Amino acid sequence: MKSVFKVSLLAATVALAVGCQEDAKEETAKVEAPVAAETVTFATEDDKAAYAIGASLAQYLKANLEQQQEIGLSLSSDLVLQGVQDAFSDKSKLSDEEAQAALQALDQRVAEMAQKQAQENAAVAVKAGEEFRTQFAKTEGVTTTDSGLMYLVETMGEGDKPAAEDTVVVHYKGTLTDGTQFDSSYDRNQPATFPLNRVIPGWTEGVQLMPVGSKFKFVIPSELAYGAQDTPTIPANSTLVFDVELLEIKK
Repeated sequence: MKSVFKVSLLAATVALAVGCQEDAKEETAKVEAPVAAETVTFATEDDKAAYAIGASLAQYLKANLEQQQEIGLSLSSDLVLQGVQDAFSDKSKLSDEEAQAALQALDQRVAEMAQKQAQENAAVAVKAGEEFRTQFAKTEGVTTTDSGLMYLVETMGEGDKPAAEDTVVVHYKGTLTDGTQFDSSYDRNQPATFPLNRVIPGWTEGVQLMPVGSKFKFVIPSELAYGAQDTPTIPANSTLVFDVELLEIKK
């Protein structure tokens, strides 16, 4: 999850004024641009720069407010703007101590809400994984190992099988159970090379079953993948689906 807005509005303004516009662009890359912009001529370059600072600040604040909405936190944009105006007018309704306390309380609430959301997402992933594995087990030709790893032979090669200590060269595609792709060497047009004992357990076990030239489909339960670890592309407790093609073994 991206970091949420935790600094004072005045501090954000100053930061943007001294060179944080690029960060704001990255945070707001997906924010839609206005359909049409009115052509305005500024009296001086300083006026133009001042306006640009305000526009950058607005984009930055908007992006962060939208991020917080994703976890169920609703902050009034009108009050955010009021806070900016009051701070510039030296008429803030909060003392520095009160503002700091409010931001610390916000930080705590965000952490708690994010944790709750992560737990809910993990529970959904567990159920989805169980349902997917149950259905996949019914597919003709599927084998389930003692560890819970499931695989389907799509092409059986005739080469050697690797040992856990070997380095292998593979092409692969990884998806979640709903079909969402999170990685693919095919898309990069570049096979992956790695020691087989330094990847997730499902890979270490599964690829050892493959003769060179084989292509297998693996369904890997979360305990043989990333477990409770939550990443931007792979939710915690996710069952993963891999199409793997073993190209070479490097002893």
